[in-house]
Amino acid sequence: MKTYFFSPLLILLFLSFSLTAQNINKEDTRLLSKPAMSDNQITFIYAEDLWVANKDGSSPRRLTVDDGIESNPVFSPDGSLIAFNAEYDGNTDVYVVSSAGGIPERLTWHPGNDQVRDFTPDGSAVLFASQRSVFTNRFTKLFEVSVSGGQVKELEIPIAFWADYSADGRYIDYTLSLINI
Repeated sequence: MKTYFFSPLLILLFLSFSLTAQNINKEDTRLLSKPAMSDNQITFIYAEDLWVANKDGSSPRRLTVDDGIESNPVFSPDGSLIAFNAEYDGNTDVYVVSSAGGIPERLTWHPGNDQVRDFTPDGSAVLFASQRSVFTNRFTKLFEVSVSGGQVKELEIPIAFWADYSADGRYIDYTLSLINI
């Protein structure tokens, strides 16, 4: 006959974990970050994954389920795509995914960090900041890459960190920065 011994400490630990797990609900979720909005949806980062929900917060859906870290989501002007950063292979690159879901497509392949900033007003390219063509790591420059991939285009702005296009695409509002990203 086998005798089983349960430690009172182990039992208390199990009961406290069970009660804590039951008390977690939607109102306790406060770790959402980096929200971005389209006309009818919101995207955000939760638990290092990319999520999308209706604008009122209903019907949340996880778009990425990778071991990497996703950040900086931005909707395309028509809301059909989300550009974001992901660190899957040891560095941060630019990706896009349909806001309806699907497989993310990698757009940049540089060994340095590429930080998503915006879409072009027509939605054909993603604007990002990078140190890929600077001789020091003290500043970043702006680049564009097509949403279908391909050659990266360096913009003629000498130093920029954050940036956003005007609605008509004629101007770029940007900030200078002399620190690492």
